[in-house]
Amino acid sequence: MVLIASAVCTKSGKVIISRQFVEMTKARIEGLLAAFPKLMTTGKQHTFVETDSVRYVYQPMEKLYMLLITTKASNILEDLETLRLFSKVIPEYCHSLEEKEIVENAFNLIFAFDEIVALGYRESVNLAQIKTFVEMDSHEEKVYQAVRQSQEREAKQKMREKAKELQRQRMEAAKRGGGIGNSGSKRGYYGFGDGFGSSGGISNTTAITTPSIDVSSNDIKPTVNPTKPASKNALKLGGKSKDVDTFVDQLKSEGEKISNLTPASVTPSAVSKPKIASDVHTESVHLKMEDKIVVRLGRDGGLQTFELSGLLTLRISDEKFGKIKVALENNDTRGIQLQTHPNVDKELFKSKCCIGLKNPAKPFPLNTDVGVLKWRYQTQDDSAVPLTINCWPSENGDGGCDVNIEYELECQRLELQDVCITIPLPMSVHPNVGECDGTYTFDSRKHNLQWNLPIIDASNKAGSLEFSCASSIPGDFFPLQVSFVSKTPYADLKAKEVIALEDETPVKFSKETFLFVDKYEIV
Repeated sequence: MVLIASAVCTKSGKVIISRQFVEMTKARIEGLLAAFPKLMTTGKQHTFVETDSVRYVYQPMEKLYMLLITTKASNILEDLETLRLFSKVIPEYCHSLEEKEIVENAFNLIFAFDEIVALGYRESVNLAQIKTFVEMDSHEEKVYQAVRQSQEREAKQKMREKAKELQRQRMEAAKRGGGIGNSGSKRGYYGFGDGFGSSGGISNTTAITTPSIDVSSNDIKPTVNPTKPASKNALKLGGKSKDVDTFVDQLKSEGEKISNLTPASVTPSAVSKPKIASDVHTESVHLKMEDKIVVRLGRDGGLQTFELSGLLTLRISDEKFGKIKVALENNDTRGIQLQTHPNVDKELFKSKCCIGLKNPAKPFPLNTDVGVLKWRYQTQDDSAVPLTINCWPSENGDGGCDVNIEYELECQRLELQDVCITIPLPMSVHPNVGECDGTYTFDSRKHNLQWNLPIIDASNKAGSLEFSCASSIPGDFFPLQVSFVSKTPYADLKAKEVIALEDETPVKFSKETFLFVDKYEIV
């Protein structure tokens, strides 16, 4: 078949859009389209009408006609099949079959027409392929965008590290105090204080303006020595003082929250572990049990990685309770591997499940968190997962996806707090949330949706979230990240009693337990 042109026109003959596929003058095409309404026979239903040179194949669509102009030698059956494909394309891009809607989506329709016919001949394509070709969804573009986002994150991380380094240098300089001395020529290292003495290397006849930096507010306030008049040629410091805060100011301008760091506020434990509010009254003998898990689940189900590591620490604040032993109750049935500290009596632990020193004459260290027992557990058993997440994105036919996510608490003796499920989203796409158990937050800068649940326990062991996103594919919503804390440890291990070695009497003790996530993701 040879397809000359395609057009969408009204029943009165007005052409809305037209696309020609062979070399032909504009006047000739306009003449063929103008002749079509004159050839229509009133009161009779046909799918085509012919002249001496061409054939018109058409299909009514409410108040419009989908029209194809072909040669008379073309196969009428192929013409009708092509006409049906053209008719299916129009509702894909137009919500209603009206003239205004056709005009608004004219370019998309013309692009789709070009995918159906090339140089007058029908291409072997279906409706789904046409939509993909018109959208021009490129894997290379997605890779480029992913690399670009990664580079942006690395650059921001370097900026934060540089800001912290500059902050640390300023605080070190503030501690040193005094005058500039021989290091005054170095940019960014200014002396801090109320003024300089004669040892500062600057004449006493010169007024000095030095910046004093308030670390808590990051504001630079000049302090002037009021006892000496300022001369015109006086040395002035602080002209480049704003350079110290270049990275900090840039981060603030981008909307980042910059907290003021002091050496005492940044500790490895504060960075690596989440803060859990503890209301436990601390006794002279205090036990703390920490569990940390790493979980990796497949998006189609199945456990890929499960690692549990734990530590039991003992802290004694009164020297009279230094010689004790701790009786534990081990109800584990999974096969968790336990390992005691080298100074702990292993035989006592194996026989009676008690923590005591090898040398009973020696006391435990005072006012120190002593790790006495640690454990580890790895498995590929799906039943070990405490919380399962089922994310089910499906294409909705409009170029986007409908996403259903549900959670279920598998280990019902746990009570999970501050649960946050982070779902990545495509760039520049706003989710339309339907149903949600709990609350949600959309972060447009990080391109993710955060589903927040304050507590998940046996009474609230399941929930779901439903939302839709335009211009997306199912792979855009992975990997999911999950975080939570719990005051119930994963290992079924607990302290039963503390006994004094001298008289075998029980000792009053306090204890706290918690579980936190190192990494929990669905990929």
